[in-house]
Amino acid sequence: MECVPNFSEGRDLQKIDKIVSPFRAKAGVKLLDYSNDEDHNRLVVTIVGEPDALKEAVIEAIGIAVELIDLNHHQGQHPRMGAVDVVPFIPIKGCTMEDAITVSKEVGQRVASQYNLPVFLYEKSASAPHRENLAAIRKGEFEGMKEKIHQPEWHPDFGPAERHPTAGTVAIGARMPLVAYNINLNTPSLEIAHDIAKKIRFIGGGLRYCKAMGVELKDRGITQVSMNLTDYSKTAIYRAFEMVRFEAKRYGVSIIGSEIVGLVPMEALIDTASYYLGLENFSMQQVLEARIME
Repeated sequence: MECVPNFSEGRDLQKIDKIVSPFRAKAGVKLLDYSNDEDHNRLVVTIVGEPDALKEAVIEAIGIAVELIDLNHHQGQHPRMGAVDVVPFIPIKGCTMEDAITVSKEVGQRVASQYNLPVFLYEKSASAPHRENLAAIRKGEFEGMKEKIHQPEWHPDFGPAERHPTAGTVAIGARMPLVAYNINLNTPSLEIAHDIAKKIRFIGGGLRYCKAMGVELKDRGITQVSMNLTDYSKTAIYRAFEMVRFEAKRYGVSIIGSEIVGLVPMEALIDTASYYLGLENFSMQQVLEARIME
């Protein structure tokens, strides 16, 4: 099983090291990747492991983040409602979505009781349809959650119906793999990046499995369209890239680069390579590494 917890700390390297430490040198758990972004002020960690070992490591890391991160003093480009903002569990091999849902609920119960942290279940673990979409839960962010959590329809699934004073709230759930993909634009205009994001995301009439927002990268003097492709098999990376380029033309703006945050399924990259190379009848069975891993 895979887990990709997102923490609201991308600048303090000492805090980041402490948060990541429960995933190192643990039996049954492997730390695959972690990346921090100073503009987003966010840390994304990717780990895999046996469900029980993975569960314990994640709970420990959440406790460290709750202790270290105070959202009253947090600023960053990425929306956030908690010190530990979101914790998705993803079935990879030898386990099912139902297994991931069970683990997510067990972690939610433990986190609520051990750290007095309000927990919302989302995606496949959601307790109601209006809680499936992370963006709907997170709307209002840390600041707005102070009042939002008192509304009957937004009482947490576990923990107190009161925002944690420093760590906010957390969304925990089960989902399929997604691709975190960002495209950089040669403009400092956040308004342009926002407008492009609105047009390409599903809620604005764009790509079905795309969530997007505009982000300002102040240190570089540019902006970014930051995306989550929630089903890369139906909304491919190349399709998101081309649609951003298409929409950017109306503003006289060009793409100057892109990035993938965290890990990405090989199939998603092969699909994109096949498109741009015009490969005919190409399949994963022709990828050397894929055959070796069989």
